Amino acid sequence: MSTKISIILGLIFFTVTPFSGDCRILSGKHEFNSSSLYGFSFQDSMHVSSSTSNDCGFSSTKHDPAKDHTKQSVKLQIKQGSKRKTHSVVDLKIQDLTRIQTLHARARKAKNHQTHKKEIPPVVSPAEAPEASPGKLVATLESGMTLGSGEYFMEVLVGTPPKHFSLILDTGSDLNWLQCLPCYDCFHQHGPFYDPETSSSFKNITCKDPRCSLITPPDPSVPCESSNQSCPYFYWYGDRSNTTGDFAVETFTVNLTNAKGGSSEYKVEDMMFGCGHWNRGLFNGASGLLGLGRGPLSFSSQLQSLYGHSFSYCLVDRNSDTNVSSKLIFGEDKDLLNNRNLNFTSFVHGKEASLETFYYLQIKSILVNGQAVDIPEETWSISSDGAGGTIIDSGTTLTYFAEPAYKIIKNRITEKVKEKYNVFEDFPILDPCFNVSGVEGSNMELPELGIAFADGAVWNFPAENVFIWLSEEVVCLAILGTPKSAMSIIGNYQQQNFHILYDTKRSRLGFAPTKCADI
Repeated sequence: MSTKISIILGLIFFTVTPFSGDCRILSGKHEFNSSSLYGFSFQDSMHVSSSTSNDCGFSSTKHDPAKDHTKQSVKLQIKQGSKRKTHSVVDLKIQDLTRIQTLHARARKAKNHQTHKKEIPPVVSPAEAPEASPGKLVATLESGMTLGSGEYFMEVLVGTPPKHFSLILDTGSDLNWLQCLPCYDCFHQHGPFYDPETSSSFKNITCKDPRCSLITPPDPSVPCESSNQSCPYFYWYGDRSNTTGDFAVETFTVNLTNAKGGSSEYKVEDMMFGCGHWNRGLFNGASGLLGLGRGPLSFSSQLQSLYGHSFSYCLVDRNSDTNVSSKLIFGEDKDLLNNRNLNFTSFVHGKEASLETFYYLQIKSILVNGQAVDIPEETWSISSDGAGGTIIDSGTTLTYFAEPAYKIIKNRITEKVKEKYNVFEDFPILDPCFNVSGVEGSNMELPELGIAFADGAVWNFPAENVFIWLSEEVVCLAILGTPKSAMSIIGNYQQQNFHILYDTKRSRLGFAPTKCADI
C-alpha cells in the first residue's frame, strides 16, 4: 500500500496541469511542514505565473473559446463504503490555499480602508413584490467535484429571453458577475458567454448614476465625462484573480414557492451585476459567480423583499449517489425552523468584523470527543489590523484553523486515534493520516470534533465530516493549519449533511444535522 500511495504522489508532484484560460497557478518551493501550509508562503501578494503569453493582462484580442483545451491531472480516489468519488486532493488543497490568500488579503485591505456601510434600496420594492412575498426560492446545487473543484454551482436564468448560466456559489463575496461578450480576456467556461446584445432587458449603469459608487472602480480610474458613459468596475479577489467590465442591470428569473407549496416564475428586473469583459482566475468552467455575502450587492441582499432576510443550504455527502443533489433555499424554511436540533450562534458584527462581506463567528474552544482542547483564547480574535477571526465559507473545501490551534488539535486527535490505528506517514498533503486496512466502516472508531462558540452554542461534527478517506486503507484528518496571522475557516466539507441557515435580520447562523438527500 505504501508503494502504491508513493507512486501516486510522485505522479501528482511531477504532473503539470494547465488551467485553460486561467491564471491562478501557484509557484514556489514545496517544503512540507505542518505549520507553514506545507511550504505555500502566505503573503499580502501571491506570486503567480501565467498560462498565456501576455500574463493574462488586459489585451484587446478577443478570446476564442474554440482554442481552449484541457488536460486531465492525476486524481486520487476518495472512497467510503461502496460509493466512490474521484478528485485530486492536491488540486483541492491548492485551490483552498489560494482562496485563503484571497480572503485574508481582502479582510486586511478592508480594515485599512474602512468606510461607512453603503445602503441601497431593494431591487424589488415591497409594493412591487408578489402577494406571496416573502416567497421561497428553492434551487438545486451541483457539486464541482467532477470538475476537480470543491465549490458548488447554481443554474440561473439571466436576460430576456432568459438563458441558463452556471455560477459558483460564494458566501465570501458580494458582486454577482458573468463573463460577457465581447470577451477580451476570459477563462474557459462550459457553454456560451453571456451576450448583452441579445437581451432586451440589459442596461448599463452610467458613471453618473448613484449606484456606480457601490462598486470599486478600476485603478487608475476612468474620468466620467458624459451622462451616458458606462460605469466601469474592478472586483479584486486578492490573489490576482479578478473581474473587470461594466456595472449593469439585468432581469434575473427566479422560481418562487408560495405558502401553499405552489411555484411560479418571477422576473426580477434591474438586478445589479458585473458584465465582465476581462476576467481571470480558477473558476472551473463556471460562467461567473453568484455572491451571497453580507454586503449590499450580493444576490441575497438584493432580493430581501422577495424572500425576507434569510437563506439556507444543505450539502449532501460527497459520497452520495449522483442522483441526489444539494439544495439552496432563499426564504423562511418552516421545516428547518421547527427542527428541534436546530442551534444558533451569533455573527460577529460592527467594528469587530473586518469586512462586512464575511460571516464571522466567535469561537471559544474546540472539543475532541466532547472534551475541550486547551487553546489560547486570543487565537480566535480579530486583530487590530483585520487579521484573524473565524468565518464560515461555502467556497473553501476543508476547514482551516490558525496556529497554534491546528497543531494542538492535530496532536490531540493523533493521540486518540493512534491507540487503535497506526499512523500513516507517506502522505504529506494531509496530516495526520492513519492505516485502517481491514477495518469495516461500521466498526471504525474515530473521534468527533466540536466547536464551542462564545455565546454558548456548540456545533458537533460526526467523524465522517472530520476525516477524509483516501482509499479503503487510509483515512486522514480533513483539517489543516494557517499561520497565526490568518483567519480560520469552516469549510464546506465539514458542513455536509447539516442544514445551514444564514439569518441576516437577527444576525445569526443556524445549523441542524440533516440528511440533505431527503430535502
